[in-house]
Amino acid sequence: MTADKQPEKRSARKRAEAIRDFRCKNLIVVIEDPENPRNIGTVIRNVNALGAEKVYVIDPRRILSDDWSELRTEPKLSKLSVSAVKWTFVKRFDSTEDCLVHLEKNHFVSVVTSPHRKGKNNTLLHEGDYTEHAKLAVWFGSETKGISDLAVERSERCVSIPMFGMIESLNLGTSSGIVLYEITKQRRQYQSRYRLRDRRGEREVPLPTILAEEA
Repeated sequence: MTADKQPEKRSARKRAEAIRDFRCKNLIVVIEDPENPRNIGTVIRNVNALGAEKVYVIDPRRILSDDWSELRTEPKLSKLSVSAVKWTFVKRFDSTEDCLVHLEKNHFVSVVTSPHRKGKNNTLLHEGDYTEHAKLAVWFGSETKGISDLAVERSERCVSIPMFGMIESLNLGTSSGIVLYEITKQRRQYQSRYRLRDRRGEREVPLPTILAEEA
């Protein structure tokens, strides 16, 4: 390793250690059939910046590689995610069914971002409790079609962002940032106070929920 790379590696390791307790454990973000690779990069950037754990991409058109090590070095995706893909685990699936089977097998509960759906548990973003499930997958639909009926059917609830303008839609990058901010904030606060699920194992001294500025 060259001398100029050593300080960069030490700095990255120091940052990784500093943020470790702020990551939201068992929080997966699912992007269903995205049409624009740029939006995949934006969501990965949001996931990394806000502290979610992983990204799953349902990619029937095979835009992405199956190999995360290849994804990490893919120049276009690295540029679009501002290098966040290097630090965020990304897994692709051929279909929504494949992704759901994988999540359910590993005991993840899904919530989908969607306007009101008849017969479903519909929740405004700020009114939801996103700490009640130990393992949570948050789904975002495609730019034009939205979330699929299958994902809605197998989800625990539909979550929507309140809107008050003439335009009642947001792009994928913006909506994922807003939704993940609320969800990661709640889960970080929970992790700060409790070591175990069901509000057990309360810490004598809560963990910090905001990363201190470096001197």
